[in-house]
Amino acid sequence: MSADNNAAPPGDSSFAETVEDPKRRRMLVLSAAGVGGLGAAAVAAPLIVSMSPSARAKAAGAPVEADISKLEPGRLLTVEWRGKPVWIVKRTEETLGRLDADTARLSDPDSAVAMQPAYAQNAARSIKPEVLVVVGICTHLGCSPSYRPELAAPDLGADWDGGFFCPCHGSKFDMAGRVYAGVPAPYNLEIPPYRYVDDNNIVIGEDSEVAA
Repeated sequence: MSADNNAAPPGDSSFAETVEDPKRRRMLVLSAAGVGGLGAAAVAAPLIVSMSPSARAKAAGAPVEADISKLEPGRLLTVEWRGKPVWIVKRTEETLGRLDADTARLSDPDSAVAMQPAYAQNAARSIKPEVLVVVGICTHLGCSPSYRPELAAPDLGADWDGGFFCPCHGSKFDMAGRVYAGVPAPYNLEIPPYRYVDDNNIVIGEDSEVAA
């Protein structure tokens, strides 16, 4: 079998220039350029990934900023921090007025049992009374409670003043995240570290030096 006279000598990068057929020469040049482009992309890809935010860093607790400028009274906003839901609730004046109405039903009305930020050791458990920032995970077995702001809900009783209800095992929390006595959950809902950037923005994951 005779050798192909058009075969490229090993390592000869000028072979495309020696091909007489213009169409074939153009095809070879484009093929070489394509291979080079793929090689450059393979080198660049790890650099692009390394510059993006690390998912591991986020999971470890990187601060998260939340815009509450459009949060209406009575509404709840959910933000993810450390893989957990954090609830931001804009409370009404009526809701705030009920927080001290019947604290005898609460297991820990002053948040004295579990370690909490200094600004959570008050009836509102917050820096600003009207805004509650709380981790949305039941302190019993880690279920996520439901937000139940309505009063006297038929399934929760005539004395229900609004709050959070865990459907897994029936734990109840008031509108400050304080646990009711006689339910499975042993502690109030957790207040995460947070601070205000301004009136409309909260950073969750950075502690505030401002005590209520």
